[in-house]
Amino acid sequence: MADDFDDAGGMEEHMDMGEEPALDDFGAEAPEAEEHVDIIENQEQHEQGHMPRQRITTRYMTKYEKARVLGTRALQISMNAPVMVELSGETDPLEIAMKELREKKVPFTIRRYLPDGSYEDWSISELVVPD
Repeated sequence: MADDFDDAGGMEEHMDMGEEPALDDFGAEAPEAEEHVDIIENQEQHEQGHMPRQRITTRYMTKYEKARVLGTRALQISMNAPVMVELSGETDPLEIAMKELREKKVPFTIRRYLPDGSYEDWSISELVVPD
């Protein structure tokens, strides 16, 4: 009778199930969504040889792009990245990032992916930033 008991608790069957599905904050499976916008740090040497082609996407920065730019830049500033504007008493990294964005001094390029797999690169100085 004692030999009939499985010491592993029957977990041998469930041990090799592979990867678990990604869960969101509410415990539901997160959809496999592809990023449609990337933020790239400016690299002047790469942009010198490229002739700007006619663009398809809008020149207006979306609220989602603005949020991502501000969050990424504020994180960099909080980790002692050089600030691109003159400070007048600001200490909050988010406030500094907002000031940089207002003055279009953020050293980023926004890469917008198109449905056909191609992309467009826009520098912050080329975009119209919403209030």
